[in-house]
Amino acid sequence: MKEQILKILRETNDFISGEVMCEVFGITRSAIWKHIKTLKEEGYEIESSTKKGYKLKSAPDTLSFAELSPYLKTKLIGKKVLYLDTVDSTNNYGKIIALDGAPDGTVIVSEEQTSGRGRLERNFLSPKYKGIWTSIIVRPSLEPIMAGRLTQIAAAALHLAIKEQNIISQIKWPNDIVVNGKKVAGVLIELNCELSEIKYVVVGVGINVNLDKEDFSNELQEKATSLKIEKEESINRKQLLGDFLNYFEKLYDEFIETEEMPTTLQLCKDNSAILGKEIKIINREKEEIGVALDIAPDGNLVVKYNDGKIKKIFSGEVSVRGLNGYI
Repeated sequence: MKEQILKILRETNDFISGEVMCEVFGITRSAIWKHIKTLKEEGYEIESSTKKGYKLKSAPDTLSFAELSPYLKTKLIGKKVLYLDTVDSTNNYGKIIALDGAPDGTVIVSEEQTSGRGRLERNFLSPKYKGIWTSIIVRPSLEPIMAGRLTQIAAAALHLAIKEQNIISQIKWPNDIVVNGKKVAGVLIELNCELSEIKYVVVGVGINVNLDKEDFSNELQEKATSLKIEKEESINRKQLLGDFLNYFEKLYDEFIETEEMPTTLQLCKDNSAILGKEIKIINREKEEIGVALDIAPDGNLVVKYNDGKIKKIFSGEVSVRGLNGYI
């Protein structure tokens, strides 16, 4: 009922009387007031007038379903949103609830991660109310070997969502989004599967949205940034997350329907941070140098090594760096 009251307040530009809401929802004025009181406690600014009723003046900067849903245009992704104040990792939480039967398309959003993770178990800075820390649970009927392609799908969707903010980003294969040469977002997928069947995939995404320069250590400032820093103004997190989920579903549906991802691949190629450049390919302690030639239909990177050999490299095996820095 609280969500329904919030919805009608959003849809009404002026005051709406308690009497009207009583008639619409079939509850007492006292019940209406209790729900209004709860909404105020959650950070909604609601003006009350004995004669006029109630008017929504402002909403909190949170990523709850109530705040996110006006931006969603999806059929499946995000129809169930689990909103958390803090969690160790949205991916860890996603894996737990996926095992318990969380439905396809479930989205976990947390305002903070205390142990955010990237690829190869690297830490991911996740301060409260300043970023987007989210995971999507999907249950595709695909061969497990194809699950890795969801990394490119999420990266392409991130690029498109960031573009909606009039910010130009690039995709650093396989899973990072960069702006002006610094990382602003990353993707981490984890799956549970049997030999030929995927049980679930958790697609984790972290976006540095409204972090300030002082939120990054001196070391991180050399290779990481935020959308706010780059645009020099705060970003609407709800719109950004909604756009990402909308684009993700569109690209994901194309992949599920055809088992190919032509749109995603083209986006990753056209907006690549490394194609055509010399790169370091780091596999544990071994480093090799080559030129990034292409991204294959299976999502793997095609590299021409200094010895002239051309090979495809799988994202789970290696890290890729520029010769003199992050890219």
